[in-house]
Amino acid sequence: MRIFAPIGPGKGMIALMIALVGGATLWAATARQPASASKRPQRIVSLNLCADQLLVALADRDQIAGLTHNAGDRQMSAVAAITKGLPILDGSAEQILATNPDLVIGMPARRNPAIAILKAQHYPAVDLKSADSYADIVASIRTVAQAIGHADRGEAMITRMDRELAALPRAPKPKVAAYYQRRGYMTGTGTLVDDLMTRAGLRNLAADLGKPAIAQVSLEEMVAARPDYLIVESATDRITDQGTEMLHHPVLRDIARISLPQAWTVCGGPAYVQAARALSQAVSAR
Repeated sequence: MRIFAPIGPGKGMIALMIALVGGATLWAATARQPASASKRPQRIVSLNLCADQLLVALADRDQIAGLTHNAGDRQMSAVAAITKGLPILDGSAEQILATNPDLVIGMPARRNPAIAILKAQHYPAVDLKSADSYADIVASIRTVAQAIGHADRGEAMITRMDRELAALPRAPKPKVAAYYQRRGYMTGTGTLVDDLMTRAGLRNLAADLGKPAIAQVSLEEMVAARPDYLIVESATDRITDQGTEMLHHPVLRDIARISLPQAWTVCGGPAYVQAARALSQAVSAR
C-alpha cells in the first residue's frame, strides 16, 4: 500500500485517502464471471483514481460512463493524457445515479456521502484491493479485465509488462535507498514503492532503521544513515513551500537523487513498468 504523509488539504490528502481505503470493502462486490462480448457492461463508472487508470487502459472508450475528477490530473494520473473526451464525474451520488451504471469499479473514500445512497442501489460492483506489489497489480488487471469483458486484453497487458520488467537492469551491487517525501516522511517496507526498490536491486533504508510503512525522518537522521540514493517525487524537484524546501537542504546535496512522477507510483497499474524502468536505469547507470 502506498502511504502518503499528511501534508494538508489538496492533492496529497487525496492521495492519502486513495491509499488508505484502497482495500476497504464498502459494499459487497458482485462475484463476476468473465463477461462475454454480448454481455459486456456498457456503462461503467470508476469511483477512485486507481480504478480510473485500469479502466482507461482496458475498456473500450464507449464503455466508460464516468471517471473521477482526478483522472485528468497529470500529477496524479498516469493516464491523464488520454482521458480527453471521456466523461468526468464530480463524485456526487446524483451524477453517478444519472449514468445508470451497469458496473461500478473501485470504492470511494469512507466519508463520501454518496456511499449510503449508492449502497442502497445494489449496483454490480468490483472492489479493488490496494496494490502493494507487482503480484497485486497483476491480480487487479485480471479482475478488471474479466469484469469489463476484455480478459484477453488483461492477459496481453500482463504478458507485455512481464516481458518489459524481465529485461530491466539491476544494480550491479546492493545499494540502499530512501523514498523521501515532503516534510521528511519516508516510505517503508510492504509498500508498492518498496517493491519497486527491490526490483531495481535496492534495499529500503526503512528496513535498516526499523521504520513502519510511513515514518517521519529528520534531516539529521537521514544524513547519519547515509543512503546511496534519495528517491523523491518529481513534483518536489522545485521548492514550492516549506515541505519541499526541506528536501533541498544543503546537507542532502551529496546524496544521489532519483526523481519519479507521483502518477507512476500512487496506484498499482501499467505505470509500474515506467517507474521500474526509470528507477532501474538510474541505479544501473551509476
